Amino acid sequence: MSEKTPKQGSIFDKLPPSLIRKNNVTLIPEGAIGYLVGPTLALLANSVLANYFNKYMSDVLHINTWASAFFTWLPVISVIFVVIGNILVGRLMDNNRSKAGKARPLLLVSVPISLVALLFLFVFSPYNATSTEWHTGALICIAIGYNLWFAFAYPMYYTPHAALVSLSTRNSKDRSLLATISNATALAAMGLSSMILPFFLNLLFVYDMSGTGTPVTNDAGVVQYYVDETGAAIYDAQASYNHWKVFVIALIIITLVGALIEYFFTRERVTEESMAAGESGEAKKALPIREQAKICLKDKYWIIMMVFFFLYQFGGMIKNVSQNYFCTAMFADSLGNYTVAYGGQLQGTLSFIGAVPTAVGMVISLPLANLLGSKGKAILCGAVVATAGGVLGMLFPTNFIIVVISFVIKALGSTPAMYLSLALLADIFDHQEAIHGVRTDGLSMTIYGAIMAGMTGLATGVLNAVLSGVNYDVSTLQTNTALRGAMPWVFIGGETLCYLIIFLTFTMMGVEKYGKLDHIAIVADQKAAAAAEGRAYISAEEKIRLEEGEEAYQAELKKQADAAAKEAARVAKLSAEKRRAEEEANAKLLAEFNALRKANGRPAIEG
Repeated sequence: MSEKTPKQGSIFDKLPPSLIRKNNVTLIPEGAIGYLVGPTLALLANSVLANYFNKYMSDVLHINTWASAFFTWLPVISVIFVVIGNILVGRLMDNNRSKAGKARPLLLVSVPISLVALLFLFVFSPYNATSTEWHTGALICIAIGYNLWFAFAYPMYYTPHAALVSLSTRNSKDRSLLATISNATALAAMGLSSMILPFFLNLLFVYDMSGTGTPVTNDAGVVQYYVDETGAAIYDAQASYNHWKVFVIALIIITLVGALIEYFFTRERVTEESMAAGESGEAKKALPIREQAKICLKDKYWIIMMVFFFLYQFGGMIKNVSQNYFCTAMFADSLGNYTVAYGGQLQGTLSFIGAVPTAVGMVISLPLANLLGSKGKAILCGAVVATAGGVLGMLFPTNFIIVVISFVIKALGSTPAMYLSLALLADIFDHQEAIHGVRTDGLSMTIYGAIMAGMTGLATGVLNAVLSGVNYDVSTLQTNTALRGAMPWVFIGGETLCYLIIFLTFTMMGVEKYGKLDHIAIVADQKAAAAAEGRAYISAEEKIRLEEGEEAYQAELKKQADAAAKEAARVAKLSAEKRRAEEEANAKLLAEFNALRKANGRPAIEG
């Protein structure tokens, strides 16, 4: 199916078409390039910001020492703008109709916003380690860049990116394939920033090697870094700032390349169908937000699910944003010094090992739900495991081996929540449709998107409040016992408490027991609506079967047409070769004939 030009004009109509021309989804190039490589590159910048921007502010700009209120409240207040940004992006996507699709063009729109945001955060922000006059300008630039990124640039990319799976095709098997690949991209981007980058943090948080302080040497007598009178490593803030500027330029290029790859190697077949049919939107008008809210607030399962998403995302983000601080504060190197570089190495090790149970959970979560009889029970059991792992880590927070074991147990326990929660939310939508006759996807996904984006700011705000409370300064790592007392509660305790509450709330999660009745009720309502409109009822399963059959039929027709064209080309080639051979034979015969004529004194003739 080719991309059709809509009846109504769009500012995105002149965008180049997708490079994916096949009607059916294929693993290569669409799945592997469009849904894995492109998004992984595009999501990398956000993973870096989520993991390291707070540390950049505290260890390079030292904002927590001269603007602690700004340091604490910026990410918290920005949550308001994050919510607004998600709502605006959602409405923009709903109202967009172009031959390139409703979601894909916004991937490109996100690029210039991302560029400006990153420039404000790292390049335009003035810095001079010896000046006291640059502070106001830096705060203004950071506030602008922070809100541009988290409230507009990232939602402008992530919301369309998340929608592409459902817009890619109506074939359920193909959608499942693309959804699995799409879920892996966030893990891949986070893995690159949390498992690989920590081993190179000495390039971004640069030691001051000017000779100030006491040198620390390795076994060969080579100076590794210098420490102050407290034993803390001394960092070159100006050099670190300059290195971050170069690194961010590379991030901008990577983000651009990722967005372009995803744009060109994805395709919205479902949107194309509606454009070709001349549809202007959904067949049924969406329920107003106020009416959806009334239904949701009376639904205890919906409330439990939203509380779950809040706790799950907040617990995960408080762990992510504090991981480097925890590793730096809790574990000294072989010389007994607490340094950002050594903490970064331990962070990378911890993240790398913790990724193993996350990958394993992708395989075992659904079988576990089937074994227990419900997705809710699987999430509940996982919460018990995660809580137990967290308690173990809290008991021995200075033993890195036990912390790793605790981290692995928590990661394994969190996998049912990671992979089954959206499917459980879909069950709640079905239950609402069975009881109320309508679904609340619009309001629910807006809240879900705001939670997914906003928890980074909220978790960072909590972390920053703790850092300010313990007077965190990278130059006093060696002597800051208050920091070492607080970080286990933030890095381990925060997520553990969230999973304990998830366990308690999920003891009341029972929406799946209505599954069969929900299906019966929905079918009955659909049959009644079809009868009232005087049309034949076709079940959803039959529709999918017919659509998939039509796709297979069209694919077979195309295959036959391609074969016929190939055969016609072969026949034409043979005919051309035959004519060419005949012409060459005739030319040769004419030459021989004229030679005979010439030998007898006769003039040559023309063929």
